[in-house]
Amino acid sequence: MVAKKSRVVIIGAGMAGVTAANKLYTAAGPRDLFELVVVEGGERIGGRINTSEFGGVRIEMGATWIHGIGGSPVHKIAQEINALESEQPWECMDRSSDEPTTVAEGGLELEPDVVDPVSSLFKNLMDYAQGKVFDESSERVCNGDFEYSKLGDEASRICASNGGVGKLSVGSFLRRGLDAYWVLTKNRDEQVNGNGNWSRKLLQEAIFAMHENTQRTYTSAGDLLTLDYNAESEYRMFPGEEITIAKGYLSIVQSLASVLPPGLIQLGKKVTEIQWQPENHTHSGYESETRPVKLHFSDGSVLLADHVIVTVSLGVLKASIRQDSGMFNPPLPRFKTEAISRLGFGVVNKLFLQLGSNHPPLKSQDFSKFPFLQMVFHRAESELRNKKIPWWMRKTASLCPLYHKSNVLLAWFAGKEALALEALSGEEIINGVSQTVSSFLSHTSHFHESCNGNGNPEGNSVKFSKVLKSQWGSDPLFLGSYSYVAVGSSGEDLDSMAEPLPSDDSGSATSSSPPPLQILFAGEATHRTHYSTTHGAYLSGLREANRLLQHYQHVGV
Repeated sequence: MVAKKSRVVIIGAGMAGVTAANKLYTAAGPRDLFELVVVEGGERIGGRINTSEFGGVRIEMGATWIHGIGGSPVHKIAQEINALESEQPWECMDRSSDEPTTVAEGGLELEPDVVDPVSSLFKNLMDYAQGKVFDESSERVCNGDFEYSKLGDEASRICASNGGVGKLSVGSFLRRGLDAYWVLTKNRDEQVNGNGNWSRKLLQEAIFAMHENTQRTYTSAGDLLTLDYNAESEYRMFPGEEITIAKGYLSIVQSLASVLPPGLIQLGKKVTEIQWQPENHTHSGYESETRPVKLHFSDGSVLLADHVIVTVSLGVLKASIRQDSGMFNPPLPRFKTEAISRLGFGVVNKLFLQLGSNHPPLKSQDFSKFPFLQMVFHRAESELRNKKIPWWMRKTASLCPLYHKSNVLLAWFAGKEALALEALSGEEIINGVSQTVSSFLSHTSHFHESCNGNGNPEGNSVKFSKVLKSQWGSDPLFLGSYSYVAVGSSGEDLDSMAEPLPSDDSGSATSSSPPPLQILFAGEATHRTHYSTTHGAYLSGLREANRLLQHYQHVGV
């Protein structure tokens, strides 16, 4: 008699799910051990990795960067499949090598001696929050009477003044650091270059806010006041430079999936309910002696499984634990739902714009002069603000060519601005961005060189011909972009996210115990030190595949 194979169903064909499938399928001997199925609710593989094209350029709608090439498994795969070089232009192919042009609202172009001290301040504060050592070679700034070692001492005092309570946010730490900077540098609030709209202190605060807004896109925390300070030092990056993938991030997932036989990944299979058998369950629902988990799909079909690896986003899990969802039947245990609730999951969207037909035909000398524009805004409530600039643009830190001389520009949005972007029409976006950029560049040397060509009869305005935006917040398969450790949460919640149900505690199992490892969890939000990254998702997929392989080695199958 042939023994029945254990059926493993993986929910989600993103990085974590495809990695787990790859490991289970290619490990020695598992083809005789497992019947493997991957179900994906969408019509494509990749999940939050979605390589596309716009304006003749390869772009990433989702995951963009290899975060450090030293030891990164993603970088290793990219090297092995020769995905790091391409004849086709691609996003950030020259790693944004152009020096940024920083302009304050109203068209005031800022010199490096104004921008650099605040930029260095912000970087060193973030380094301190992340547990990095200050750069001892940092030069003194602000008339030479301020050293970053002093900032470190002041940062320590800031943390101590919080009473050791784990409620300090990255946002409040940064602002206290800025206040300390002003005290230590004896900041004088004089006007800048005779500009009545900007004092030096207002400029420094606005430059600092520009960096805060960039940090929001890094972390997906819509407000840095919700980002936990104590957990920040647990986050890890691989060493080395951060790069994009010439042949597209999707090439990594496609390579991992290429070893799987046709039909193993089933697209358009959206799971609506997962019935399972927890310990001490008293419900009268599904119970089977053949396979302990029953999956229900939106098309009315069902599938029985011994083990299910859930790789859906934290946003989908948050929706699943709401009172009326019923995705898990019976509901997940309290430790799991509390971790899901406490952790943060934000929205980050990318906006691509192609320079419009009012520009000369695409030639190297035409678009090379559009700057890597960093935008320094007045506060949203300031009477000095340009009221033609829409509110959803005011926390956008930059607008820059995808690579040197490109006529496609990129801007990042986070939080409520990112959600607002999703609801806007292409025309509304073009008008809003044009108003904003024109107001910044109209008084700079860049405007007439790059935006008006030999003269623009329509006046001082930047025109775009088309736009493309990501919409991660409203996509029901994701409901957001990536996770962060929110104030009130901790790294322990990320560990709780990774706990399987029921646990594989073979020593205490009895004949009446429910089968172990019915539901396993993978995805970036289940990795304590590499959350929010594709390599974190990759490592979590390996972890859960290895958990099953080790379980079956232990039970002697």
